[in-house]
Amino acid sequence: MKDQPDYTQPVAYDPEGRPLYAHPPAATPQSTPHNLVSHPSQNSHVTSAPLRAHGNNFDPRTRVQYANEPDARHVERPFEPAEIPISDEVKSKSEASKRQYPFLNISEGEYVILDVRRHPIGLFIHLVVTFSILFLVLGIAAVYPGILAQTAAAMNVPTAGDVWFVAILVAILVMIFGYISVWVYMQNKFFMTNESVIQEIQHSLFSKHEQTVSLGSIEDASFKHANIIQSILDYGTIRLSTEGEETTYRFHFVSNPKKQIAILNNAVESFKNGRPVED
Repeated sequence: MKDQPDYTQPVAYDPEGRPLYAHPPAATPQSTPHNLVSHPSQNSHVTSAPLRAHGNNFDPRTRVQYANEPDARHVERPFEPAEIPISDEVKSKSEASKRQYPFLNISEGEYVILDVRRHPIGLFIHLVVTFSILFLVLGIAAVYPGILAQTAAAMNVPTAGDVWFVAILVAILVMIFGYISVWVYMQNKFFMTNESVIQEIQHSLFSKHEQTVSLGSIEDASFKHANIIQSILDYGTIRLSTEGEETTYRFHFVSNPKKQIAILNNAVESFKNGRPVED
């Protein structure tokens, strides 16, 4: 057997004459199968963090990133998570919301708390334009017989019957487009459930998109009255901003926006702190 080296004796000297010593080799850790690795035993700031913090419902290890482990998330997740029990009351609310809002993607145990529709004041412009064109077209048709009677070359001028026929066709088209504009306006909707916020945006008759944001992702919720008319009639714009990419969502012509934002902020606060989101 080879003699063990004496680590108490210097093996060399530096330029200033100070002795240099050798150190025994470090023990090589035994390999462990991947499926038997115990992450909490590793020397990691993330995995050694406490499993819970008083007053919070999240694991602090998932909320903190450290300089020595960027983007690391040491979180255990079972392959088959246990089913969370849902009370009969919540099940009843969820089923009622599914029946009342069949067009929404409502998950098990989720139910609608807030249904925000646009203020009727927004219809004013659509109705004014529609009726103004109608009165103009029908007014021209009404006064046309008088103009026709005073025209010397009456043979080359359309008859009153022809003018009324064209006027009625134009009036029908105006009413159809007016109805479509009102329908598009009313199809813009804003919902809040006990889990998320859903915004349905109708741009035109065939252009529509839906935005869904989790309550846990909402960073800021506010409302705005842009002018004195909005303050008097109590309507305005609500604004939501999210974490991460800082996406901003806006919903205009909201009735009583202060009350809607108060309900939304309370729901976000309850959701993030692990309390039930009340309706």
